[in-house]
Amino acid sequence: MRVIAGIHKGRQLKAVPGKDTRPTTDKVKEAVFQILGPFFQGGSCLDLFAGSGSLGIEALSRGMETCVFVDKHPKAIQTVRENVSMLKLNDHVEIFRAEAYRALSAAGKRGLSFDLIFLDPPYNKVDYLELIESIEKEQLLRSGGVIYCEHDANDILPETLPGFSMKKHTNYGGTIAITIFQKEN
Repeated sequence: MRVIAGIHKGRQLKAVPGKDTRPTTDKVKEAVFQILGPFFQGGSCLDLFAGSGSLGIEALSRGMETCVFVDKHPKAIQTVRENVSMLKLNDHVEIFRAEAYRALSAAGKRGLSFDLIFLDPPYNKVDYLELIESIEKEQLLRSGGVIYCEHDANDILPETLPGFSMKKHTNYGGTIAITIFQKEN
């Protein structure tokens, strides 16, 4: 697992020990960032089920200014801390060990908002529509912002959601699917 592009291109990232975390493959990550925009001019992102932090770190490498990493598993949080420290990104991140809905609520109370939110939870364990509703309720996504959903290819997310347009839906390798929603103005 490595950083694909940007200022940290080619740097290796540590994976979360054990088999509980499924990292996004380099191939999928590369394709996804071509869709999201190969490079960013600042902005902030939320990596809600961070795992190793690979997606948020990729966004930082490509020009996002800040990223909030959240995961409920201690091994994942430790791995994110190690990867962030290795790349000297500590001044650009916040890292929290928390359950997803509690983290969304806390971010809302702090008045945080993001340009990009990554949702890559363990497959078949989370209701994406419920997560997106919580993001909307807490007003965490800026106008024109993007929500990236990585999910099992058998899970079909709706093409339309109130206040959002589907930017892309693609299957990768028959088991992984990506659905990207953009918040309408």
